[in-house]
Amino acid sequence: MLFRKELGTCANTPRLETERLILRRFSEADVDDLYALLRDPDVNRFLPWFPTETREEAAAFLHERFLDTCSLPSAYRYAVCRKTDDRPIGYVRLAADDSRDFGYGLRKEFWRQGIVTEAARAVVFRLRQDGVPYITATHDVNNPASGEVMKKIGMTYRYSYEELWQPKNIPVVFRMYQLNFSREDGWTYRKYWDRCEHHFIEELPSR
Repeated sequence: MLFRKELGTCANTPRLETERLILRRFSEADVDDLYALLRDPDVNRFLPWFPTETREEAAAFLHERFLDTCSLPSAYRYAVCRKTDDRPIGYVRLAADDSRDFGYGLRKEFWRQGIVTEAARAVVFRLRQDGVPYITATHDVNNPASGEVMKKIGMTYRYSYEELWQPKNIPVVFRMYQLNFSREDGWTYRKYWDRCEHHFIEELPSR
C-alpha cells in the first residue's frame, strides 16, 4: 500500500495518508465525532471502558487518551478520518508502556469495509520505520473480527489468558497476538501469561 507521510502538529504522531484515509492527531474540535463513537454500546462492547454518557465525558476521554499523552516517547495516537471530510470515524493507538499494545476502534456504520485494516497497516509501517521493536494486541475470544484485523496486519497468535476485566468487572478470555520488528521472531511478550493464573495455548484454525 502506498501512502504519504508528513509531520503533523505532534512530532510523535506524524500525519499519514492511505488510499481512502487520513490519519492525524486528534484536536479539541474532534470531541463530537469521538463522542459518537464512544457512546455506542455495540462499538464499546469489547473495549475496556463503558460507553460514554455525556459530551463532557467524551471531552475528558479525548484529553486523557489522545491529547495529554501526545508528548510521550511512544505517543502514536491517530484519528482515523475519511479523505472526503477529514472527520474522525475511529482511532488507532499504541500504548506507551512495555506491552506496546496496539488498539483500534471504529464507528459501527463503517464496519466491514476494511477501514481499520487499512489504517492499521499504515501505522504499522510507520512503527517499523521508527524502530519500534514489537507490538502486541489482544482481543476477547467473543470478538474474533478483531483478531482477523491482527492477522491481516501480520500479527501472529501467541497465547490466551483469562482475567477479571476492569472496570467492567467481568471474566474475559483474551487472545494475545504479536508482531516483532527488530526482535527475534520467536520472542514473545509474556507479561499477561505470567500475571494471569489461567493461561493456555489454543489450536486455532489457520484461516
